[in-house]
Amino acid sequence: GFAVQTNIVRQDGRRSVLLTVIKKGGASTLTIVKQLKQLLPGIRASAPPGLEVKELFDQSLFVRAAIAGVLTEGAIAAFLTGLMILLFLGSWRSTLVVITSIPLSILTSLAILSLIGQTLNVMTLGGLALAVGILVDDATVEIENIHRNLGLGKRLVQAILDGAQQIATPAFVSTLSICIVFVPVVFLTGPAKYLFTPLAMAVVFAMLASYLLSRTIVPTLVRYLLAGEAHGPADAGAAPGFFGRIHDVFQLQFERLRTAYVGALEAALSRRARVLAVFGVIALSGAALLPFVGRDFFPEVDTGQFRLHVRAPAGTRIEETEQVFADVEAAIRRLIPKEEIQLVIDNIGQPQPINLAFTDSVTVGASDGEILVALNPDHQPTAKWMKALRETLPREFPGVTFFFQPADIVSQILNFGLPAPIDVQVIGFNQQATHEVAVELTARMARIPGAADVHLHQVVNAPSLLVNVDRSRAAELGLTQRDVANNVLVSLSSSAVVSPNYWSDPRSGINYLVAVQTPQSRVDSVNTLMNTSVTAATPGPPQLLSNLATLERRELPAVISHSNVQPVFDVYANVQDKDLGSVADAVKRITAELRPKLPPGHTITVRGQVESMNSAFVRLGLGLILAVLLVYLLMVVNFQSWLDPFIIITALPAGLCGIVWMLFATHTTFSVPALMGAIMSVGVATANSILMVTFANDQMLEGHDARGAALAAGATRLRPVLMTALAMIIGMLPMSLGLGEGGEQNAPLGRAVIGGLVVATFATLFLVPLVYSVLRRRPPREDFLDDPTPEIGAAPISQE
Repeated sequence: GFAVQTNIVRQDGRRSVLLTVIKKGGASTLTIVKQLKQLLPGIRASAPPGLEVKELFDQSLFVRAAIAGVLTEGAIAAFLTGLMILLFLGSWRSTLVVITSIPLSILTSLAILSLIGQTLNVMTLGGLALAVGILVDDATVEIENIHRNLGLGKRLVQAILDGAQQIATPAFVSTLSICIVFVPVVFLTGPAKYLFTPLAMAVVFAMLASYLLSRTIVPTLVRYLLAGEAHGPADAGAAPGFFGRIHDVFQLQFERLRTAYVGALEAALSRRARVLAVFGVIALSGAALLPFVGRDFFPEVDTGQFRLHVRAPAGTRIEETEQVFADVEAAIRRLIPKEEIQLVIDNIGQPQPINLAFTDSVTVGASDGEILVALNPDHQPTAKWMKALRETLPREFPGVTFFFQPADIVSQILNFGLPAPIDVQVIGFNQQATHEVAVELTARMARIPGAADVHLHQVVNAPSLLVNVDRSRAAELGLTQRDVANNVLVSLSSSAVVSPNYWSDPRSGINYLVAVQTPQSRVDSVNTLMNTSVTAATPGPPQLLSNLATLERRELPAVISHSNVQPVFDVYANVQDKDLGSVADAVKRITAELRPKLPPGHTITVRGQVESMNSAFVRLGLGLILAVLLVYLLMVVNFQSWLDPFIIITALPAGLCGIVWMLFATHTTFSVPALMGAIMSVGVATANSILMVTFANDQMLEGHDARGAALAAGATRLRPVLMTALAMIIGMLPMSLGLGEGGEQNAPLGRAVIGGLVVATFATLFLVPLVYSVLRRRPPREDFLDDPTPEIGAAPISQE
C-alpha cells in the first residue's frame, strides 16, 4: 500500500508534489534560477508520460524586476540631472563632460564592490542611484572653476591647471564630509547591516571615484572638448548657439532671482532676532510632528504574492483539512478577480521528517497548512486583498484560524524566520500560569488598533487518547511498556516511526520507504483499537491491548516549545494600517501590566522584527551623532577654527525638520532607509554650508565686516548652492516616487533626502549667513587662509 500521508499539496486544485529549492547564503538568486531552468528540459524528457514538471514561485522574477526598476530610476535621475546642468552651464560640451563622469564613477564603484565580494543587487544599485545626484558635483565644480579662470583671460591649458589646483583640497574635504556621514552603518547589526552596508559602500566608492575622475579624466576631456568654445572677453562678440540662447534666457531669469534673494537676505540680516525665531519655530514644529510620523524597520514591499496560514480545529484529519482548504481557496477566488490570480498552491500538513528542515515551525500537524497565492503583474495592491481576506474568512469559516506569513524573502529575513514581526514570549516552567497569561495577552493584543492576525502559536487542546499500561499485568506476560507503545505506534502510524526501513531500486538508485501499518479502515473505533495485537521482542504469544491497558480521553498540547530549556508560549501579531513602532509600544504597555501576574522566575519578552528595529534605530542614532562629530572635527582641521564649523552645522536642525515634514506629508514612516536618507542629506547640506562660510571668510580678509561678508557670500554662492542641492533633489525624484517592482523599499530614502535638502538649502541661504554675521566678530586667522580657495561646490560663470 501507500506510505502514511502527512502532507498534501494542491496546485490550482490539483494534487501535486512540491519541491522547494533553497540557495546558500552566498549564492546568487539569478544564477541559481538560471541553472535550474537549464536542467528542467532534461528532467521533463525523463519524466513518465502525463507527468508535468514546471516552476511555480520564481523569486528571480521579482529580483530582476527590482533591479530593472533601480536601473530605470538611475537612468532617469542621470537624464534629469544632465538637463539641469545643461541649463546652468549653457554648454553641451561641458554637460557632456559632467555626464561622462557618472557612468565612469559607477563602473569604478562596481569594480571595487566585485573585488570585495559584493554582488549586483537591489541595495548596491540603490546606493549607486542615490549617488547619481552628487556624482555630478565634483565634475561641475571642476568645469565651473575652469570657466572662471578662462573668464580671467587665461589660456585654456593654464586655466585647466589653475582651476584643478585651486579646488583640489576643498573638494576633497567636501567629498570626505559626505563619505564620513555613512559611518553609522558600521554600528548596524543583524539583517540591517547586511542590507545597508553594500548601499553605503556603493555610495562611498562612487564618491571617491568621482573625486579621482574630476582630477584626471575631466580636465583631459575639457582640454579637447572646450577648445572650440568661445572663452573670455576676446570672444564676447561671438554669436551664441541654440543652447547658448536658452542659457542667456535662463541667466536673465536667474539674475532676477539673485536680486530678489539679495533683497530678502538684506531684510533677514536687518531683522536677525525675528528670523532666528522663525527658524526656531521651524525646528520646534519638526520635533512636534515627530511622534505622528511612526516607525517601521523596513518598508513593506508588494511582491505580488501572499502566504495565508490556515489552521483547522485541533485533531482534524488531513483528508478533512484538505476539504477545508478547498473551501477556503474557493472563497479566495470569489473575492479576488480571476484575471488577477496567477497561481494558488495549498501546502497541507507536515512533510516527512527528512524535509522538516526546509519548512518553518508554524505548521504543527495535519490540521495546519498554508495557501500561497501569486498574483499577475497587473494586480491591485496585495495589501488590499489581504485586508479583505482578514475580514471575510473568519466570518465564513468559524472555528478556523487564519493569519498571514511573510511571503517575500526580505520580510522573512527581517523577522529572523518568525511568522510575524511581533513575537511575545511567555516563558516559565509553570505552564498553567504562563498559558493563562498568554491567553489574556492574546485577547488584549487583539484589541490594539493596527494589530492583526493575533494568535497563540501553541495548540494545547489536541484530542488525544492516553494509554495507561498495567505494568504488573504486562510483566506477568513478558511484556514491557515499551513493547506496548511500539506496537500501538506501528499499528496507527506505521513502522516508519519506530524503525525506518528503505528499499533501493537497483535500476534508478532511488530509495523508497518501506513500512507496515494496520489499514485505517480496520481501526475505526476504540474497540477495534483495543483489539490491537501486542507482541514482545522475545518469543511468546501475542496479547490484546485490552488485556494490558486502559484508554483515557484527554486534551494535550499538539506542540511544545522551549526557549533556553524553559517551556514557552508564543503570541504572534502582524501590523495593518499602522506603523510597527506604535503597535509595539502598545504591546510593551500590556506586557508591563501582565508581568506581575507571573510567578517568580517567569518572564515576558518581545522579540522579532521589533527587537531588530529598536536596536537599529538606537545604533543609527548614535552613529549619526558620531558622524556629525567627525564632520565637525574634519572642518575644524580644514578651517583651523572651532567657530566656523559650528556656523556650518547650524543648517542641520532645519534639514532634519524638513525630513520629518516630508515623511509626514507623504504618509511615510521612519525606517532604516529613511534614516539613511537623513544621513545623506546631512553630508550634502554640510558641503553647501561650507561654500557660504569659505567665501564669507575670504571677504572678511579683504576688509569687509561680518554683515557685508555674509551678504556677499549669499549673493555669490547662490548659484553653486542651488546647483548642488537641485542636482541631488532631481536625482532623488525617481527614487522617491517608488516606481517599479520593489521601489517601495528605497522610496523613504529618496523622500528623506529631498525633504532634508529643501529645508536645509533655505537654512544655508538665510540662517548660515545670519549666524555668521552674529558670531563672526573678527576675520579668520590669515596665516591659515593665505591661499583662499574660491570653490568647494560649484561656482558661477559670471563675475560678480
